[in-house]
Amino acid sequence: MRGPAPKNIDDYIAAFSPEVQAILQKIRTTIRKAAPAAQEKIGYQIPTFTLNGNLVHFAAFQKHIGLYPPIGDEQLKKELAIYAGPRGNLRFPFDKRIPYSLITKIVKVRVRENQARADARQRKKVMGR
Repeated sequence: MRGPAPKNIDDYIAAFSPEVQAILQKIRTTIRKAAPAAQEKIGYQIPTFTLNGNLVHFAAFQKHIGLYPPIGDEQLKKELAIYAGPRGNLRFPFDKRIPYSLITKIVKVRVRENQARADARQRKKVMGR
């Protein structure tokens, strides 16, 4: 993606070919359904969803979609191993079917992880008073 930094996710998606736009829009919809209370923003110049902290980021590249979910769940990490990129990111190649149901699972795990962290912070805050 070239040009000015996108102001929102619509701007980001509009910068790509119609084929890639369709994939990005479906990923956006998939995330929205899995985490309806999440907020959308641009973070690190890519689409980001937040709920009690960052849930996931995603981005389009020449040959793949990158998904950036910090995963703590060991079982899920094993399931995602075939998509693992070099820095904890996931790569979904354009020449393979995008695993939307797996994206749903990732987002739901991230919602639970973020909620547990937020609950722990709240308990610590209450106990400290």
